[in-house]
Amino acid sequence: MGLDEDILIGVLFRIRPISRRTLVRKIVAIGLCLLFPLVVLSSESGYGVKYDGGSIGNVKTGTDLRLQITGGEIHLMKKNELVQVIPASAVTEISYGQDVHRRVGAAIGLAVVSFGIGALMALTKSKKHFIGLTWAVGDTKGGFAMQCDKNDYRGILTGLEGITGKKAIDSDAMTVKN
Repeated sequence: MGLDEDILIGVLFRIRPISRRTLVRKIVAIGLCLLFPLVVLSSESGYGVKYDGGSIGNVKTGTDLRLQITGGEIHLMKKNELVQVIPASAVTEISYGQDVHRRVGAAIGLAVVSFGIGALMALTKSKKHFIGLTWAVGDTKGGFAMQCDKNDYRGILTGLEGITGKKAIDSDAMTVKN
C-alpha cells in the first residue's frame, strides 16, 4: 500500500494511531466483558446447605452440601457427587425452625480487650435457620435436617413446598415452653 491509500483508508474508517497503553486497556476491558458472563453462567445451581444429621449414609454432620430442586426430585450433592435423590411425591413432612444463641463466648473475648464492646457483644444474638425433611419410598423411610443460609432459607422452603405440595410446619410453634 502506498501513502495515498493509507490516507484514504484512514479518512474512510477514521483510523487513528492508538498508544500501546490504550490498546492494552481495551483488550483487558473486552476480556473482562467476556469473562464475567462465563463465570456467572458456570456457577453451581441450587442452594448451599449444611447437613445437620439424619439418615443419609456416608455424610457426616457439618458437611457442606448443595440442594437442588429439579422437576419432581430433590437432589443432595456433595461437591460433584450425588449423595441422595428424594422423589417429591415421597416427602411426608417439611419442618423448619430457628436456633437462637447469645454470643457470650465472643463477648468474653472482646471484654478482655475492651469492656464496653464486650458488653455490647453480649447483647447480640446469632440465629441459625434449619429445615427438616422426612420421606418414605415404599417401606424405606428417611429424614434429615439441614442448616440454611439466612438469604436462602425462605427460597428453599418455598421450593420444597411447591414441588411436594406439602405445607412446612414451624417446629418452634410445636414445642411447649415452660
